[in-house]
Amino acid sequence: MIFSELISDLQDALKKDLAQIRFLLKKNPAMGYTRIVEIGKEVGKKYNIKLVVNFPKEGRIEEFEMYGKRDLSLIVDYERKRFPIDREQIKQKALEFLGNVQTEDAYMYENKEGVRVFGENWKIDILPHSVHIWTEFDDKVTAFCDWLMENAYQMKKK
Repeated sequence: MIFSELISDLQDALKKDLAQIRFLLKKNPAMGYTRIVEIGKEVGKKYNIKLVVNFPKEGRIEEFEMYGKRDLSLIVDYERKRFPIDREQIKQKALEFLGNVQTEDAYMYENKEGVRVFGENWKIDILPHSVHIWTEFDDKVTAFCDWLMENAYQMKKK
């Protein structure tokens, strides 16, 4: 449940500062984005995670109602190169939680490993040190990410 908790905290924090963020984005977009990044870092720190709010497509930064509901990177441990569980288990759980998705091994070089899960217009990159979620967090994605945090990253709810 740590992912659910984290995104709830992030959404609350972003909502609380939304007036300031909108003002900054109008005045100076770089300052507005910087404030969003700072909020992500502050929330992530509570969970011992480096949390990055991403805006991969032009115009998404103006979609205020979606802040904290898609496109996040969670860096858990930069040093980790291997998962504590088998990659096949991650792929299997992705299919169980997310249904009709594709999975593949990814980033397999220099004794590193990773898994990519993807649907038609989205993907989740799962690396031993981080997870990058490039989609909206519906109930299925959230449940899968909760499972990942507990099993692939061995993080328990506070």
